[in-house]
Amino acid sequence: MNAEKVLEEALKLNQASRFILIDGLLKSLDAPDPAIEAIWAAEAEQRLKAYREGRLEGVPMEEVFAAK
Repeated sequence: MNAEKVLEEALKLNQASRFILIDGLLKSLDAPDPAIEAIWAAEAEQRLKAYREGRLEGVPMEEVFAAK
């Protein structure tokens, strides 16, 4: 079944069932990829080490979130 047919059938569902379907689809997109998570963890560790060793300068939170 192709995506267009799935959508056509999904639109026939009641509102609660469509919500369950949408929620499940969104959660499936948010599933973390272990390989990417490992890469980000290693990057965070490297940045923290560099900061603690004085090789990386921090930026104040107010500056980061300031509206520009």
